[in-house]
Amino acid sequence: MTSTETATAHASGNAATDKFKSDRVSADTSPERASAIYRDVLKAFADVIHKHEVTYDEYRVLKQWVIDVGEYGEWPLWLDVFVEHEIEDVNYSRNALAGTKGSIEGPYYVANSPTLPSKCTMPMRDKDRDATPLVFSGQVTDLEGNGLAGATVELWHADEDGLYSQFAPNLPEWNLRGTIVCDDEGRYEITTLQPAPYQIPHDGPTGWFIESYGGHPWRPAHLHLMVKAPGKLPITTQLYFAGGQWVENDVATAVKPELVLDPKTGDDGRNYVTYNFALDPEA
Repeated sequence: MTSTETATAHASGNAATDKFKSDRVSADTSPERASAIYRDVLKAFADVIHKHEVTYDEYRVLKQWVIDVGEYGEWPLWLDVFVEHEIEDVNYSRNALAGTKGSIEGPYYVANSPTLPSKCTMPMRDKDRDATPLVFSGQVTDLEGNGLAGATVELWHADEDGLYSQFAPNLPEWNLRGTIVCDDEGRYEITTLQPAPYQIPHDGPTGWFIESYGGHPWRPAHLHLMVKAPGKLPITTQLYFAGGQWVENDVATAVKPELVLDPKTGDDGRNYVTYNFALDPEA
C-alpha cells in the first residue's frame, strides 16, 4: 500500500476476506444436522417471500446485491455485523457459561499480536498519543474470584479515525494490538487511547444494504478482547463506554449491559477504568 492510499469498504472488505480465506475452516456437522439446518433456512426464506409477496424486481435486486457483496469481498463484514451476535448468544447460552459475557469477534482480529508485560502501553503512533489516554486495568479470575496466573489479555481496537491496523493503509502493522501477559495474580494495567465511535465500511454493498432500510452504519466506541488462562475456557468479548453515542443503537447489535464501562477522568487528564474477567473452567 502506498502513502496516498485511503481506506475504502472495498479494500477493507477484501482484506478481511483474504484473512479469513488464509486459514480454511471446517466443522464436524453431520449430514443429518446439515440437512435440518438447510431445510429450515430455506423454509425461513420461503416464509419471508410469501409473507411480503416479494416481486421479481426485488428478487433480481437481491441477486445482484449478493453478487456485489462477493465481488467486493464484504461477506466477512456483513455476516459479522448482522449475524455473528446471534451465533455468539446461542453458544454462550448453550454452554451455560457463568463467567464474563462474550460478544462478537468481528472481522478485524489478527492472531499473534506482540507480547506485552502486565503493565504496558499499547503500540501506537505519535499522533495516537494526542487522543485522550485510557488506563484500562483489572484482573483475570476464576468463578470464585481467585486470580489466574498465566492469564493473557489480547486487546485490539480502532484508532481515533475508526481504522484498524492491517485492514487500512498507512497504519503500522501492530498499531493498537497486543497480547498482555498478566502477573502471577492475573492482574494487568494497559495504557491505550480512548477509542471513538466509528462507521463500519459503508461505501460498498454493506452500506447499500443499510441505506436501503434507512439504517445507520455506526458502531459505538469499544475495545476488543480475547482473554485466556490455563485450564479455563477462553472468552472473546467487547467493552463499551457508558453514555457513549450509539451504545443504545449499535449497527451490529452487540452491546450488552454487562459489558459497558464507566471511566473516570483523573487529575492528570487520563481516563481510568477497571474491569475484571471471570473465566469458566474447561469442560
